[in-house]
Amino acid sequence: MLGLSIACAAAAVAWAYLVAAHGGFWRTSQWLPPVTGEPRAWPDVLAVVPARNEAAMLPATLPALLGQDYPGPLTVLVVDDGSTDGTAEVAAQIARAVPALSRRTDRTLRVVPGVAAPAGERWAGKVWAMAQGLRAAEAQGPPAPPAMAAGRSGSAGYVLFTDADIAWQAPDTLRRLVAAAEGDDRDLVSQMALLRAASGWERVVVPAFVYFFAQLYPFRRVNVPGSGTAAAAGGCMLIRRETLDKAGGVAQIRGALIDDVAMGRLIKGQRGRTWLGLSRQVVSVRPYPGLASLWQMVARSAYTQLRYSPALLAGTLLGLLFLYALPPAGTIAGLAVLLAGPGAGSGRLALLTSGAGLAGWALMSASFVPMLRLYRLSPLRAPGLPLIALLYAAMTADSARRHYAGLGAPWRGRTTDTR
Repeated sequence: MLGLSIACAAAAVAWAYLVAAHGGFWRTSQWLPPVTGEPRAWPDVLAVVPARNEAAMLPATLPALLGQDYPGPLTVLVVDDGSTDGTAEVAAQIARAVPALSRRTDRTLRVVPGVAAPAGERWAGKVWAMAQGLRAAEAQGPPAPPAMAAGRSGSAGYVLFTDADIAWQAPDTLRRLVAAAEGDDRDLVSQMALLRAASGWERVVVPAFVYFFAQLYPFRRVNVPGSGTAAAAGGCMLIRRETLDKAGGVAQIRGALIDDVAMGRLIKGQRGRTWLGLSRQVVSVRPYPGLASLWQMVARSAYTQLRYSPALLAGTLLGLLFLYALPPAGTIAGLAVLLAGPGAGSGRLALLTSGAGLAGWALMSASFVPMLRLYRLSPLRAPGLPLIALLYAAMTADSARRHYAGLGAPWRGRTTDTR
């Protein structure tokens, strides 16, 4: 009981540090400010939408993107990444309806047929689609400079990388993104999309997914210029083209399965100013109806996040057990001893164990409440976070198993060999 008491006390201290000093990761406080001033001239925006087997998603997302009331020119390129479900045809139908959707003469939607990556070059599928979008945009203008071979943008303005399942709920969202980038001189402005949380398993897994992401990359630290914490959210990344070119283009992250974090590191590595926050206007409409699809979403990249390191895997699993499983286990074990009527010495240890465990559990639960509120879920779900953490530990272990079994990272009908 003494060892368990010490461990529970250490976990409580760790949670006290996380809540008080770990970048306020649990606070849902990073939001785009209201637009108070606008640029004299609105820069052009090129939106690149990688799409693989997204025929069901595009009718729900592209019209809202094209209908943004952004005052400047907006070009949308849908890169058909080898789809087999008619994605290109659906996008082409939407392209023909652009005048009715936007009522603007400076709105364009083009479909770019994807091709295979050059032989001998290891490109992650989505990053290769992003590069093809940039190249296709340049092909419409003057002859492409050598930089385009690396997937660079080659012109002024901004590039918006957004996913095919992202719905732009408010018509002023793009205007606010560009105004924030221009007004605060940010090279990368990214918003974490509000993920779908309609099914039972989505309500369990999705808020914790964002919570754990913020714990790894506290948004407030990401937003401090010069800090060592860098990240972005792939569903909505607005990047200054000049900065992207200076960083070497998307070719610098060509093999990144977690492209958004890699992009954040790339831009911040060039001393670029970045911003990452939350949103209710940028929403993912992709459904995850069962545990299997959510498991796939997490497991496909969990071991990649750990850089395929067995040591980091072991440390992560032990850390999850220490931080999340130990406090409730200590609380229950201490209470069980107390209820069994122990002697005076063991009673004090049991009281210390249950008290320390309960303190850690309470801090953990309190830190999860803001994320539950963001997703409009009951705070009564918060004490169940240890069970969700154990589920994530299993997903992470399975991600490593798939890697060593040569199963790769399957997504949208394609499997990437992670070895």
